[in-house]
Amino acid sequence: MMKTKYKLFTFFISAALFVTSCGHRKTSDNQTSENNTPADTSKKEKNIVQFTREQFQSTGIELGKVQKVKLSGAIKVSGALDVPPESLALVSAPLGGFLKSTHLLQGTFVTKGQVVAVMQDQSYIQLQQDYLESKSQKEFLETEYKRQQELANENVSAQKILQQAKSEFMTISAKVNGLKKKLELINIPSTALEKGEIQGTINLYAPISGYVTKILVSIGAYVNPSDRMFEIVDTKHLHAELEVFEQDVPKLKVGQKVRFTLGNESKERMATIHLIGREISADRTVRVHCHLAEEDTQLLPGTFLKAVVEIGSMETPALPDQAIARFEGKKFIMICSSKSNVDSLKTTGKNSAEYWFKMQEIETGVSEAGYTAVILPNGFDSNSRNIVIKGTYDILSKMKNSEQEE
Repeated sequence: MMKTKYKLFTFFISAALFVTSCGHRKTSDNQTSENNTPADTSKKEKNIVQFTREQFQSTGIELGKVQKVKLSGAIKVSGALDVPPESLALVSAPLGGFLKSTHLLQGTFVTKGQVVAVMQDQSYIQLQQDYLESKSQKEFLETEYKRQQELANENVSAQKILQQAKSEFMTISAKVNGLKKKLELINIPSTALEKGEIQGTINLYAPISGYVTKILVSIGAYVNPSDRMFEIVDTKHLHAELEVFEQDVPKLKVGQKVRFTLGNESKERMATIHLIGREISADRTVRVHCHLAEEDTQLLPGTFLKAVVEIGSMETPALPDQAIARFEGKKFIMICSSKSNVDSLKTTGKNSAEYWFKMQEIETGVSEAGYTAVILPNGFDSNSRNIVIKGTYDILSKMKNSEQEE
């Protein structure tokens, strides 16, 4: 029994020593692996490049800081050419009918009052017939009403008969007047009709002078009163309709100048803000109405445009144009740190570099007189940061080449 206990005790002691030995060996191996990791095999932080003092001086890099510069403030917006409601007219058939003929084509210029289409329908004939019959009946009832008045004055006829004659005369008079107005809607003069000239067709006339921009019907088609047949636009009073984001609207005032270019041309045109909308659309923009400095009848409504609204000079953080690099559709500046403050930028291991440059993405605003307004990230200390104002692209080139080599 004692011998068995001794063997068990010896077994547990041996197992404990074995586990301790393995654990020590594993820890030693880990420490050796960590301590023996070469400094040059560690991964460098992205968007950082290092320069020696000699490289810094030979490249001609210049450092500076963000400055407060007075620039002509401007807002970049988009929009389109448009016309006021009185310069856009839709032609339709007031009482409906079949389109018999038209000479219009898209782009045709028409003058106000010019015949643009000829319509035909049986209802036009029926309307004229009803008018003539009602007018004849009116004449008869008018005579009867006057006769009953005379009889009533002589106490020959009862007042009831007089009232009935008056009622019938007033009813037919209202009907005649209504039919006359309907004839005027379809451009049939009652004077010609009273001579017995019934016509089976009617003319449609251009309500304004301008260019035909849309033809929405074909010859032989039946047109309802609510259908649009033609669209005519007077291009003499085109204006620029801008879409301005709500945060920029407080910067706008009536009378401010606007520079814009159309999507199909490169020359710059001028306009003036005439009216600022009072409604924010679903895409958080406000419409701004601008009058063109020079009217051009050859321009087309709906043409896309890009505009710059001048909002006056204002002091804003800015950098020289050459301090800003453009890469892969984004804009960057280079922040420089010397040996005294590179703890947050320097890579691990030994290094003989004296300057470290980190690429920082920014947004930009208006550019003028060699300076560009910059929008810096939140928390960026522009007073203490040294920024490369010359040689930015040289640093960017070395940075990207280094990344490719790695």
